[in-house]
Amino acid sequence: MTTMDENATPTPELDAAQHDYLQILDAIQSGALRLLAGFPAQPSGLRIQVGEVTVEAQWPQGPGEAAVSAGAAPAPAPATDVATEVPVTDPVIRAPSVGVFYRSPQPGAEPFVAVGDRVSPGRQVGIVEAMKLMIPVTAEAGGVVTAILKQDGDSVQFDEPLFSYSPE
Repeated sequence: MTTMDENATPTPELDAAQHDYLQILDAIQSGALRLLAGFPAQPSGLRIQVGEVTVEAQWPQGPGEAAVSAGAAPAPAPATDVATEVPVTDPVIRAPSVGVFYRSPQPGAEPFVAVGDRVSPGRQVGIVEAMKLMIPVTAEAGGVVTAILKQDGDSVQFDEPLFSYSPE
């Protein structure tokens, strides 16, 4: 049995290989995010190959957004300002990518927006983290936020509604 020297430094060859590997992963990540942002709807799967590295992602197939049946009782209102459903007439701000949704720039910070806040086109209203890349969620049009549809830290799908707003 051999033991590993905890004070041993990694060899330069290993560092160079790790660096190349990380560069390939970064290229795959940015390419995947660009591809996903260009689709009008989330694809069922994605396969990207760079050199000898291949990354595949599959998403479950099912109805786009769950509809509430006529006989179902509405869910109880959460203790936060996160809504459970979108008013039919209000436009929505959607997730730019698959990932994890965050309402604030960092843990413990104030959220970018709250219900009742006015937003202008291009204003950042949230973040979606995808593969350690922080993708800003921005308002495409001006208006007043009427509902926040996802909790901080929720997983989101591409094009999933995050906020609703009344246009100005």
